[in-house]
Amino acid sequence: MILRRERFQKEAFPFMEEIYASALRMARQKENAEDLASEVYARAWKSYDQFEPGTHMRAWLYKILTNTFINHYRQKQRQPGWVSLDKPEGDPDTSDGSSLYDRLADASPRPDELLANRFLDRDLRRAIDSLPEEFRMAVVLCDVQSFSYQEAADMMEIPIGTVRSRLFRGRRLLQKILWEQAVTAGVVNAAGRPS
Repeated sequence: MILRRERFQKEAFPFMEEIYASALRMARQKENAEDLASEVYARAWKSYDQFEPGTHMRAWLYKILTNTFINHYRQKQRQPGWVSLDKPEGDPDTSDGSSLYDRLADASPRPDELLANRFLDRDLRRAIDSLPEEFRMAVVLCDVQSFSYQEAADMMEIPIGTVRSRLFRGRRLLQKILWEQAVTAGVVNAAGRPS
């Protein structure tokens, strides 16, 4: 049992921050993303015996993440909405170090995070978040996380042609949103010339 646990930690834990970041993009809320990432690792641990050694752990974890998110999304669609009276909406999150991400995150930024943060700034993240669900999933998996079309199709359990179609439409919507933001911010005028 100890050997199995150590092997799981060695293979799966290096992807924890990446899984959390993707869960945050999917769920859009810190608490939901923490729950989603925790559930991914709980499910991965539970079914670790089914993982084939030598295969791609990252893709396996993303498949679990995608399936878990889709299941939660479908379940949420079937349930009536409810409001929590414990925490008023709009309460700012406080980072007291008690969240899953804060406890697990390394204090020093990694070079790939610095580069990603430079390109995935606030406006781009907001634009990705505003995409409809099916398009956002395709864009996040293929363009942000760099999975192949086939890997994304396997994770979302849809044909590869559907992934390509959703990715094309998602990119077009993203381009339109970013263009509108650039015009609004005064970076370019409506004719496409720098302001």
